[in-house]
Amino acid sequence: MKKILIGVTILLSLTAFSFFQENNKIVDSTSLVKGEHIEYRVHYGFVNAAEAVVDVDDKFQMANGRPCYKVVVNGRTTGVTDWVTRVRDTWASHIDSEKIMPHQFYMKKQEGNYKAEEKVIFDHQQNVAKTFELIDDKEKKTLSIPDGIQDVVSSYYYVRAMDFNKTKPGESYPLSFFFDNKIYNMRLKFKGKETIKTKFGKIETYKIIPMLPKNNFFVDEESVIIWVSNDANKIPIRVEIGLKIGALALDLRSYSGLKQDLKFDNN
Repeated sequence: MKKILIGVTILLSLTAFSFFQENNKIVDSTSLVKGEHIEYRVHYGFVNAAEAVVDVDDKFQMANGRPCYKVVVNGRTTGVTDWVTRVRDTWASHIDSEKIMPHQFYMKKQEGNYKAEEKVIFDHQQNVAKTFELIDDKEKKTLSIPDGIQDVVSSYYYVRAMDFNKTKPGESYPLSFFFDNKIYNMRLKFKGKETIKTKFGKIETYKIIPMLPKNNFFVDEESVIIWVSNDANKIPIRVEIGLKIGALALDLRSYSGLKQDLKFDNN
């Protein structure tokens, strides 16, 4: 159960939102807003299982000599799940102020008795990513990376910068992102528009399905469905995940500091 919850939190924080990387194109940082704050609730049926909080710093931070948006994502187990397996994970990314391009990634894991902390420096001129263990700040590994690579946090904003109005239902696109010293290549299928109900009211969304590789957790390759708001924010409103042992869902819990207010219909 612990691995599933961690995977869901990572999915939220943002692996699953990185999928519209057509030809690894680098896009402008139009989806980032300083001071943005978004919270999500992860639940297994009626049981609250975890939560994740996404924060954009209200000032630019420097990384690789460039002014960057600093985005921090905190994921944690809650309620009964926290008694069974305690998880406190943090992911952070320094994303270029002009293009959605990560310069530095930080990850801290506290999962039960397991703890780890590392950072990744992206050198986009040399097309390499260098991983450092923060215990001794020694370089752990250097890997070649393709142009336009994203990390799991910058991916979240990459998809929010895409123009879904130019995408037809049924079309799919490639993605590349760097996580845990590996490069992952997947595809995402666009399913069209759909109005969904939330605790805030009804809202029109874009429906997206990441095409998953075969594994022992998910029902099939289309087991994850993501609904993204159809507005200037394009934030994930809901995620549903079909597992062989049941179903998990992730819902927007609260938000502030968005580019524009979300428009919910309460009629």
